[in-house]
Amino acid sequence: LLAVIVTAWTAIHRAMPAWYARHWYPLEYVTTIRTHAEQTGVAPELIAAVIWRESDFNPSARSSQGAVGLMQILPATAEFISTQPGGLGYSADRLAEPEVNIAFGSWYLHYLIDKYGDERVAIAAYNGGETNAAGWVKDAAAKGRHLTLDDIPFPETRAFVKSVERARAIYRRVYGDELGVR
Repeated sequence: LLAVIVTAWTAIHRAMPAWYARHWYPLEYVTTIRTHAEQTGVAPELIAAVIWRESDFNPSARSSQGAVGLMQILPATAEFISTQPGGLGYSADRLAEPEVNIAFGSWYLHYLIDKYGDERVAIAAYNGGETNAAGWVKDAAAKGRHLTLDDIPFPETRAFVKSVERARAIYRRVYGDELGVR
């Protein structure tokens, strides 16, 4: 009987039907995500996937490196964002507030996507840092190719990219209507 239960659970987990996915991949702050997706042009399911991976939608999340909130923004990154032309109108000291955190994180994702012209590289830079990502892109280009997951030397960043990409697909499929996915 245990083998049957484990086999059934494994099959359901792999198939990830919507009713099951909603348990493992929650969604909160839909209006805020949609607003900032529209303002930045970043796909709302990508924003949701990053929030899920970074904090599991816990606005009180804090990392050992000092990252804050839903999208785990470092205070130094928030200061950088707040000084950019056309700034967000938020002070970095409000980073723990969900609305502000999602605004900063969405802006930063847009910035990275624009900078690298590639969402996968942007996701890697979001986790591994811009300086590291720039080096990885340069090293891959020197080998005559675009950056692949295998070119990223940090196991944590490779896992982050894979996890966000998988979650993005799930958020698109399961919550597309709620997120206003086009």
